[in-house]
Amino acid sequence: MSKMKVTNARRQQRVRLALRRTANGRPRLSVFRSSKHIYAQVIDDQKGETLASASSLEKAMRDSGKTGANIDAAAAVGKLLAERAVKNGVKEVVFDRGRYLYHGRVKALADAARESGLSF
Repeated sequence: MSKMKVTNARRQQRVRLALRRTANGRPRLSVFRSSKHIYAQVIDDQKGETLASASSLEKAMRDSGKTGANIDAAAAVGKLLAERAVKNGVKEVVFDRGRYLYHGRVKALADAARESGLSF
């Protein structure tokens, strides 16, 4: 395994361990970003199930002409995810940025989710 993969995996484990300590039973909003798309899920770790999800690959996002590789698309995914989560009865989550810095597309997704009704 390359040194960068090991570093990223350690960072991701460190972030998730800190989240588990402070979650207090709240679901986790997990973010994954690739070079072309962005994905987000609200996960209940105690039950092991996904409560809501959204990505830039969905038909509504593709029809609007937004690619997942920019801040506008990330904000749209965050808004869509928050609407779905609130509809399923989730209001409070912990934000799992994974191995990514809280900057750019990850920050745009988080801000849009906050504006649409999720608190973290």
